[in-house]
Amino acid sequence: MLVLMPLFMMVVVGFIFPSGSSISDTPIALANLDNGSMGTSFITQLNAINNKTGMMELSTAKDFDDMKKMLQNNEINGGIIISENFSSNLLAGKQGYITIVIDQSNPQMSVTIQGVLSKTIESMGEQTAIHQLNIKYNVSTTQATSMVKPYTVQSQGIIAGEPNYFQFVAPGIIAMVVMMALMTGLPHAISYEKDIGTLDGMLAAPINRLSIILGKVMAQTIRGMIQGFIILILAVVLFGVVIEGNILLVVFLILLTVFSFVGLGILITSFTENEETATMVMMTLMFPMMFLSGVFFPLQQMPWYMQGIAHFLPLTYATTALRKVMVLGADIPAVGTEILILVGFGIVLLLIAVPMFKRAMSR
Repeated sequence: MLVLMPLFMMVVVGFIFPSGSSISDTPIALANLDNGSMGTSFITQLNAINNKTGMMELSTAKDFDDMKKMLQNNEINGGIIISENFSSNLLAGKQGYITIVIDQSNPQMSVTIQGVLSKTIESMGEQTAIHQLNIKYNVSTTQATSMVKPYTVQSQGIIAGEPNYFQFVAPGIIAMVVMMALMTGLPHAISYEKDIGTLDGMLAAPINRLSIILGKVMAQTIRGMIQGFIILILAVVLFGVVIEGNILLVVFLILLTVFSFVGLGILITSFTENEETATMVMMTLMFPMMFLSGVFFPLQQMPWYMQGIAHFLPLTYATTALRKVMVLGADIPAVGTEILILVGFGIVLLLIAVPMFKRAMSR
């Protein structure tokens, strides 16, 4: 179940955050408030582009209020409004105004629609201007293009391939699965032994109590590693995630993530009397970490106070390190800070948790 939940999250994320920036067969309403010929020409040009790309399913709306009702009824995902003075402005040498109406209840889709439609309409405007320069002033198409578009902007990533949201989210989900395995498995394993009474028999046995901790930790570590590798394999096979860095470094970082959360799992067990209490404490700590550690959203997009909290969470550094290696192909020096912080978290938590566990078992 612990493996299926993150996998389900990745599937949902694929629908919420499309990997590309294009849209296809998206229902868009078009309202032409202009009485001149320029508005009609704009619609003709837009239809020609849409027939080639198939990016929209265009429908007609009377005005903004009509478009608003269509959005509220889930009939469309967005709209385009041609202003009343569109033709008159263009004929007077002014800019014509086009309004893109977005659905604020679906911000991710709205950002995509706004970006694609803005680029499409800007490109249409540039082509119209180039055509006008060519016809009216006998300027060559090449020269007209350089006048209208004096700059050419190119994008290049530091690794090959197109940006993919799965590439961003997969390392965080792997770290999250390992965290969940330790924080749910370890308290459950020991608290369950307390509830059914078998822990007393273990404590009465002629073995060091540290051996009890080590045994439980080893079992949950193996469990967490297996679940982390399952998510990694599924991410590569099903979602096309590419590991750009060294796979051995990825394995090492997963082990280090386990180490950083072992002490926290033991600590929860130390001061909880039963499994229900351990589960409640675990949930209270785990879910804020999931959403404050940059697993699903970049830290830079969070408010400053949330970014401050994120710097005190080990999951933040585990996610960052795995993302650097898997997505950017980073080596050990590039993740050296994260490695030191995770080691520090693990050591400090173990130094606190082990004595508390021994004391709790002595009562």
